Formats: sequence, C-alpha cells, structure tokens
Amino acid sequence: MSKFKTISWMHFLALIIELMSSPPGALAYNVVGFGAKGDGRTDSTLAFLRAWMAACSSVRPSTLSVPRGTFLIRSVTFTGPCRNSIQFAILGKLVAPDNYYAIGNLGYWIQFHKVSRLSIIGGTIDAKGALYWSCRRHGQSCPQGARSISLQWCNNVLVRGLTSYNSQIMNIAINHSNNVKIQNLKIIAPSGSPNTDGFHIEYSMGVTIKDSIIKTGDDCISLGQGSMNVWIEKIGCGPGHGISVGSLGNSFNEGGVQNVTVTNSVFTKTQNGVRLKSWARPSGGYARNIVFRNLVMRNVGNPIIIDQKYCPNNICPRQNSGVRISQVTFKNIKGTSSTQAAMTFRCSSSNPCSGIRLQDIKLTYINHLRRPTLAYCENAIGSSNGKVFPRSCL
Repeated sequence: MSKFKTISWMHFLALIIELMSSPPGALAYNVVGFGAKGDGRTDSTLAFLRAWMAACSSVRPSTLSVPRGTFLIRSVTFTGPCRNSIQFAILGKLVAPDNYYAIGNLGYWIQFHKVSRLSIIGGTIDAKGALYWSCRRHGQSCPQGARSISLQWCNNVLVRGLTSYNSQIMNIAINHSNNVKIQNLKIIAPSGSPNTDGFHIEYSMGVTIKDSIIKTGDDCISLGQGSMNVWIEKIGCGPGHGISVGSLGNSFNEGGVQNVTVTNSVFTKTQNGVRLKSWARPSGGYARNIVFRNLVMRNVGNPIIIDQKYCPNNICPRQNSGVRISQVTFKNIKGTSSTQAAMTFRCSSSNPCSGIRLQDIKLTYINHLRRPTLAYCENAIGSSNGKVFPRSCL
C-alpha cells in the first residue's frame, strides 16, 4: 500500500474512532431515538431538534449522534447557550428537500446560534443546490438561497472531517464568532455554481482553516468585514475564484480586516489566486497585516491581485475606494498564470495601497512560454526583495 493510501486510511480510522466515542463522561443522544428515520424521505427536522434540546440541556458533556443512513431535514436552527460542551457527531448523511424553496427562503439550512464549546465531527451534507442554481442562471424569481452551515455568535467551535456538497450559496458561513477551528473538510460544487463560496467569514476573530479541499463556483474562502486573526493553511483550492479578502467597501461604516495569513496552499485552475477587492466608493474600512506565502499556482488567472475598482456585474460606483490597504506581503509564490497579468495592483487614487511587499515570486505565462508575464501597478507603494518575476512594478 502506498504511503498516501496508508495515511488516508489512518485518518479515516481515527475519524471513525472519534465519531464512535463520546467525550469522557458524556451523555449520548441518538437522533433515531427521537424519531428520525434514515430513509432519505422522512422529514426528520423535529426529531433532530428534540435530540438537540435534550443534549443541549445536559449538565454533563453530551453527544448528539447521527448514525449511518440518509436523513432529510429542512431549515433548522440549533440554539444555545448549552449547559455544557456538545458534540454533533455525524456518521451518516444529511440532505435537504428536493424543493429548493424549502430552505432557500430563510437564508440558511443548518444554523448554530449562540452555541459555545461545540464540535461538529464527520459526516456528509448535501443541500441539492442544482435546481436553485438553474433558477439563478435563467433569471427567474428565486429565493435568496441558503448557506449550508451557519455559525452565528458561536465560540470555541471545532468542525472536522465534514464533506459538504452542492450548497445553494455559501457552504459554511462564520459570523460574529470566535475561536473557530476548521480541519479536514471537503467542499464540492460545480465550477459554474453561483456564489457557492467554500467559507465566508465576517466579524469573527481567531478562525483557523486547514487541511481542506475546496472545489466550488465562487471564492474558496472569502474574508469579509470584521475578520481578524485568521490562519489559513494547507488548502487545495480549485475550481473556484481563489482566496479573497473582501469585497470591502459595501458601506461606509464597516469593520476592517487584519492579521490574516494564507500559507502552504495550492491553487489549480482558479479564476484568481490571492486577492484583495473593494468597491470604488467612500468607506472607513481597511485591510492590513495580510500575509500570503508559500503558495503554488497552477494555471491560475490573476495569481496575485489587489483590485480597488471591484465591479463584478458592470454596475460600478465609479468613485474612489476609501478602503485603506496596507502592509500586505506576498512571499514565495510560484507557478503558472493563465493570463499575462500575473500581478495586478489596482489601488485607490485617494487611498493608495502602502507597504506592499514582494519576495521570491516566480509566475510564468502558461499559454505562451516565450511571452513574459507582466506586473501592473496603479497607486501602489511598496518594495521587492529576492528574485521577483515578473519584474516588480512597485
């Protein structure tokens, strides 16, 4: 057996052991005991809620367990605070109803609200987003769409070993939450699926995302306003739109983004690599102390880009971005670009980017090896060190 297969089997075995064992002294609550049926057809939403209420009210650590089988649930909110730590252990599969309106009208499918000391371990969820995406593509009157998992006002959360398929919009949204650790996830949706970000973070602090594969139709990871102290490591991103800070500047009074590191990751055939984006309108927002390092680009459009004239739908504010971008480092980023513009720094004329640092960059143009990649600068101030290709425009 190859080393890769051996490691994968060991990880799988460890996950099964973790799923089958509750924390020491924990009480276990199996959703089947509360009336859930794993036949893929019976609505088990109320059974899940009853099991959650029992587990959440336990004075001892508890486990809500989902055994093997396919469990159909509608939009559901698991509400805290709980009396002790709680593990949501999934061996089976959770599926949404076939009718996308059943979850699309509320904006969420599975939501955790004001829960602390929460672990979500293992399992598969499938939001069945294909018909919803078709509605969006054909310009019909569609619901707002549902995020597959939402963490709202949660603290001390671990999500490990989960697979998320076909979210209507964002797969996992983290809002107003602190100390969230995401590990060993798989997120899968077609490249043409709209707004299916792998992760979206806003107004949250201390978020770690690592050792995960993200294949989707929008940003693999997007960091919105108020994201602070975020660590992203060992991500396989693609297809998708890359890893983005923003879009920022949606409103004047919005939180800034700071202390973000993206490291040791691979981007494959993504629309962008690492990106900061803001609307061209007045704003009191900022993005600072951002580090992108040790990254591999494989046939990536716009591997490195700052765009303060972000305008995806050609309805553009046509003003100057007030978002202040500073102290952004790009270090040891190598690979191939599917466009000639391997590095683009399109910054605000009223708030130029400052403290942009380039070090050890090598990005070549994949389609025409004899044509060099280019770097483009507009209102950007910074420095370069080591070997930088294409030649720095800072």
